[in-house]
Amino acid sequence: MLVIGIAGGSGSGKTTVVKNIVSRLKEKVVIIPQDSYYKDSSDLTEEEKRHHNFDHPDAIDWELLCEQIRELKEGRAIEQPVYSYVTCTRSKTETVHVEPAEIIIVEGILIFTCRPLLEQMDVKIFVDADDDDRLMRVITRDCLERGKDIAWVIERYTLTVKPMYLQFIEPSKRYADVIVPLGGENKVAIRMIAATIEKEAKKLK
Repeated sequence: MLVIGIAGGSGSGKTTVVKNIVSRLKEKVVIIPQDSYYKDSSDLTEEEKRHHNFDHPDAIDWELLCEQIRELKEGRAIEQPVYSYVTCTRSKTETVHVEPAEIIIVEGILIFTCRPLLEQMDVKIFVDADDDDRLMRVITRDCLERGKDIAWVIERYTLTVKPMYLQFIEPSKRYADVIVPLGGENKVAIRMIAATIEKEAKKLK
């Protein structure tokens, strides 16, 4: 079993890179998104939710994420939590059943900031992108997919997304084995990474 970590700032193109890598792999792959492990914020008021910092490591339930990765590595299925960005809540009744696979991809902006999680990864990839490109993708995503207004997105980017990127996420790329510039547009890098992952996965069989 091979555990791949794919990190990068919000809007860097991580999801596109993950999809492109998975489409090239012949092995069975499971994707574990960091976003599923946000701590529940249902106790916060709407005003508090508006100013909640989702880009700080303290917003993530690292203990549960690390434990579930360990369970998958040991061949046990997990019940992955379900988190809603629209309501800022973790479902108390719904989970996603995830079976172990030959390749586990952990994806998220902060995954390289957690030492116990880093130690479980065999390959670490950081997706890099220009700040302006990331901002445009964040605006598009949050407005179209998460029901946010553009004023909220720009305010959040200014107050939390950019500062947290500079404080936590950008420095974490020093832990990466591979840095992918141009995000999901870098087809050459994605092709080389997929080929390397396939090769490493076969060694572990």
